[in-house]
Amino acid sequence: MTGAHISYGKLSVPVHLVRGERLLAADVSMEVLGQGFLAAYTEGDNSGVVATDTMKNVILRRAHEYEGETLEGLLVDLGRGFLSTYPEMEGLRLWAEEQPWIPESGKVFRRVDGDHAVVRVELAQGGGVVAHDAGWVGLRLLKTTGSAFTKFARDDDTTLPERADRPLHIHLDVRWRHEDPEAAVAAGHVAPRDVLAVVLETFDTFVSESIQHLVHEMGLRVLSAFPALTQVSFRGENHTYDPVPGAAEADPLRKTYTSPFPAWGLITLVLDR
Repeated sequence: MTGAHISYGKLSVPVHLVRGERLLAADVSMEVLGQGFLAAYTEGDNSGVVATDTMKNVILRRAHEYEGETLEGLLVDLGRGFLSTYPEMEGLRLWAEEQPWIPESGKVFRRVDGDHAVVRVELAQGGGVVAHDAGWVGLRLLKTTGSAFTKFARDDDTTLPERADRPLHIHLDVRWRHEDPEAAVAAGHVAPRDVLAVVLETFDTFVSESIQHLVHEMGLRVLSAFPALTQVSFRGENHTYDPVPGAAEADPLRKTYTSPFPAWGLITLVLDR
């Protein structure tokens, strides 16, 4: 067999690390890289294959032993443990989706189905971090004023009216990369909640002429606030509500809207430093 690219791994191992009144909860996944176990595909030879059930057990055991506080640190600790134990693994890709538990008191957390942090790292044999990216995904953001969409191209098929001020409702994923992957997992790495704070502050205060205008400003502010980052990217969907016909009255503060036609505008941006 020539030209084969293979990998295998374990998906979505739930991990809840309770350290006193602190909670670090995530679904952890991993993927083994390299051609070292190609014989399992070509010959049915499983002698070099680490069972994915074993991977799950190792993830849980090493997670219990982890003494840090970040998802990046957890993934790197897991990866280096696997690579030192199983030299036939040429490399690893690990990622974690934070479970969105909201602290309500010192010991009470409320689980929500919503936006959350994500982290991905890739390690080479020997334990070096060769790639890293992180993000905050699943955001659902609504602002009642401070967004416009005017002066766009018009032709016979254009029916959308210009709106100088509208309630903006977007779905948004934000991702970023450090210039140095090793630094991304060190103690001084950029915390996802810090990036989220900049994104939310921009959404609140910046008066935009479009969603494109908005995410570009978000990117500029994120890169300015965090010099360690070399790239920030956005994937947004426009779910802005439509005004109810006949509901526009003399009072500019009294408006009524309804859900839009279910076909969403897509906006993406990758901004390099």
